[in-house]
Amino acid sequence: MQKEYPRFVSLLTKNTVALILAGGRGSRLKHLTEWCAKPAVPFAGKFRIIDFPLSNCVNSGIRRIGVITQYKAHSLLQHLHRGWSFLRGEFNEFVELMPAQQRIEESWYRGTADAVFQNMDILRNYDPTYVLILAGDHVYKMDYGEMLAFHAASAADMTVACIDVPIEDAREFGVMSVGEHQRVVAFNEKPEHPQPTPGNPDRALASMGIYVFNAEFLYEQLLRDADDPDSSHDFGKDIIPYIMSRYRVFAHPFSDSCVAAPGESSYWRDVGTVDAYWEANMELTKVTPDLNLYDKTWPIWTYQAQLPPAKFVFDDETRRGVAMDSLVSGGCIISGATVRRSLLFSNVYIHSFAEVSDSVVLPDVDIGRGARLHRAVVDNGCKIPEGLVVGENHEEDAKRFHVTKKGVTLITPEMLGQRLHHLR
Repeated sequence: MQKEYPRFVSLLTKNTVALILAGGRGSRLKHLTEWCAKPAVPFAGKFRIIDFPLSNCVNSGIRRIGVITQYKAHSLLQHLHRGWSFLRGEFNEFVELMPAQQRIEESWYRGTADAVFQNMDILRNYDPTYVLILAGDHVYKMDYGEMLAFHAASAADMTVACIDVPIEDAREFGVMSVGEHQRVVAFNEKPEHPQPTPGNPDRALASMGIYVFNAEFLYEQLLRDADDPDSSHDFGKDIIPYIMSRYRVFAHPFSDSCVAAPGESSYWRDVGTVDAYWEANMELTKVTPDLNLYDKTWPIWTYQAQLPPAKFVFDDETRRGVAMDSLVSGGCIISGATVRRSLLFSNVYIHSFAEVSDSVVLPDVDIGRGARLHRAVVDNGCKIPEGLVVGENHEEDAKRFHVTKKGVTLITPEMLGQRLHHLR
């Protein structure tokens, strides 16, 4: 049986099409998504958020992938074109783009289920046995083959990946209750009073927004939902509550399919707020972060420009280019400046006597001489003026920048009076 199991999983993944829902703005990220969709936001020094579900698909053996886009998708489409065109069409492998184009109705995508429905003719042409629906805006490593095997073994019509979360966070998720053999018996989308897990009033079982459907069953439900004038055409609000009591819907624990070495904890992050985004990036500066980016058995794929190595210059007593407990990407130059517990994306130039601590600095940022940044997120292309001080006086920072509840300061070019996007 052990020899048959990998073959069984490979047959499941071969007959699966994955659809990544990547059309959302991600408004809780504030100004970071002013000009791009949330899945295109840079993460972890060299990646985009969407690289994680895409890499999970490829590493799981799912090589037929559609990416559904809508909101300000230019940078996302550009990234996918540059970094995800290596799959071979001769072997029926692809990453195809599915922008909103009014294929079926004269409307844009109205919800997650409608986004799939409006591409259903394309999906039918792929002729999959299973359809895997994914969110394009979460950071995690997961073997979808394990979830498909659970789905098939359960004779399920639909399977929902789930994760255990603190009860106070559960209001942001679809919350489930399960019965025997993980069958879903209750589902509430973003409830005001989440149902706790049995025996643990401080935790709740939350949907990860990852679904496996039998393809024919999915088509039936999308057509039924499209004909319902009272539906908001959303998987969590409409599809799952309707089918839960009528068909076989099961919950698949993330702990059964997460990719982690022995002793490592399950890693999943919703980086949907500026604070969560800052915290997830800051975690990577730890000696042993929860997210292992150095795992050669489950690599995260991306597009990476050809850049020179990071450079640290000057070794004088009063001017020394150093970075401690930090991640520094290619093309960066730390010129007589000090960087502590920070993450620098590509092509960051930090001038002499500047100090950067506990900060996330996105690509192509220039930090002026003598500037001091603490607990900041600096957006693409910012030119930080000489001597600017951020993170030491929140009241002063809030006059020019966005300061979060946890005291993280978001800086964008527009806040500095610098225009990168010209309309006229």
